[in-house]
Amino acid sequence: MITTSAAGFRDALPEGGRLLGLDVGTRTIGLALCDSGWTIATPAELLHRGKFARDLEKLRALAEGQRVTGFVVGLPLNLDGSESPRTQSVRAFARNLEPLGLPILLWDERWSTRAVTRTLLDADASRARRAELVDKMAAAYILQGAIDALTMG
Repeated sequence: MITTSAAGFRDALPEGGRLLGLDVGTRTIGLALCDSGWTIATPAELLHRGKFARDLEKLRALAEGQRVTGFVVGLPLNLDGSESPRTQSVRAFARNLEPLGLPILLWDERWSTRAVTRTLLDADASRARRAELVDKMAAAYILQGAIDALTMG
């Protein structure tokens, strides 16, 4: 099941359970996890993309190892809310996650990278350090927005 509705996603999940946030890029996938009570999202790791079958296996292993009950995938919309070729690519990626059998929430990620980059700049992180952290921190930012919506409604 793939949805953009937080309520629909929440209804498809068991009570609680860890969620895996994904910031899908062309070369990397930033990953973040939240606690089973949906309180806080934490950056987890950076997956360097390769063949999709290998990436899917890594995501399956992580989901099983962390007892993940659903995925939150950042959806890169244009600032005006319209879709782009990148949006369609992420939708296709989400469809390819369906064999894992977990609900998938597509979450608006328009401001995630900018917000995280600003935070890292404010912390005076070097360019190399920002490059290392930005994707998994963006995944945590996306996931935090989703869990906030899930627990408010």
